[in-house]
Amino acid sequence: MARRINQQWAEYNKEIASNHYYFARSCIRQNFFPAAEELFLKILRDELHLDIYDDARQTTCTGIAYHSGIIPLETTMTVVANLFALMTEAGYENFVCSCVTSFGIYSEVLETWKHFPETETQTREALMRATGRTFNIPKNLVHASDIIYKFRKEIAEKAAYKLVNASNGLPLKIVDHIGCHYAKIFPDKGIGGAEYPYVLAGMIDDWGGAQVDYPERRHCCGFGFRQYLLKSNRGYSLTNSKMKFDSMQPYKPDLIIANCPGCTFFLDRWQYVISEQEGKTYGENGYGIPVLTYEELAGLLLGYNPWDIGLQMHQVAVEPLLLKLGITFSIEDKYKGKDGEFIGKPEKPSILVTE
Repeated sequence: MARRINQQWAEYNKEIASNHYYFARSCIRQNFFPAAEELFLKILRDELHLDIYDDARQTTCTGIAYHSGIIPLETTMTVVANLFALMTEAGYENFVCSCVTSFGIYSEVLETWKHFPETETQTREALMRATGRTFNIPKNLVHASDIIYKFRKEIAEKAAYKLVNASNGLPLKIVDHIGCHYAKIFPDKGIGGAEYPYVLAGMIDDWGGAQVDYPERRHCCGFGFRQYLLKSNRGYSLTNSKMKFDSMQPYKPDLIIANCPGCTFFLDRWQYVISEQEGKTYGENGYGIPVLTYEELAGLLLGYNPWDIGLQMHQVAVEPLLLKLGITFSIEDKYKGKDGEFIGKPEKPSILVTE
């Protein structure tokens, strides 16, 4: 029986290279949570002693413009080919991307070339005309959360903290939110597919937390590109997130962890909007539910200073989570720059407690 279950799970798993990665950054991630990608690189290099190349020549994957109907697929394929060419020139064959929209784009391009070989030929010709470059198709294409998942046990061994309430020893209750472009466009490209996504749940399990299963667990956060880019449509985006918050609230989660920069941003920011519109908050004592990325959570457990890894950039306060984890922090340092100078505080919301 156990053997059959393992065989079935193998169908939902994926190959993740062990080392030597070419890193493709995210456009919006660097704006939403600018310290997250540097933290990811630091964890891989300093904690796991892995080789990952951060290329200053890289460009956007065109994801938002493509999904918003601004540029055609042919242009996107050529831009992606150029990124693969940069990887090839740098001497790497394992491609890791920071954004799940990018992950969906790269997967779509590779699947298109696989099923329609003539499009790959056309793309190679277009790239050669435009840049004089050629490329190798990545041997291994993964998302950054896949790598943290792969090394989750090694991170647990090095961790200074666990996902456990320091005051009572009970596991913290964690909601995992998987980006749609990671698990739903090409389910076989993600760990666990669309049915049993385990890339974040695996981290929760091995880092000592307890998964929160609730009715809208796999519902979209509502970002949706055109839903948000058009101001008149933003109510649709907000409604999707509110549906999730209302569904998870009875379970009193301590934290939401996400692997998509857009999902992290909207699940964080919409809590502020809902509090202003309806006077409603979803955490304890007027706070919201903290929303962190997988590498931010890994960094906290490894003992990194929460302000050095950029947690003050989140709309929902992280202090309640830090206290539960037993992490010591200086509230005075929250709004200091690298030089130690005070950089100012944002205006306080009228409802949501942020300190």
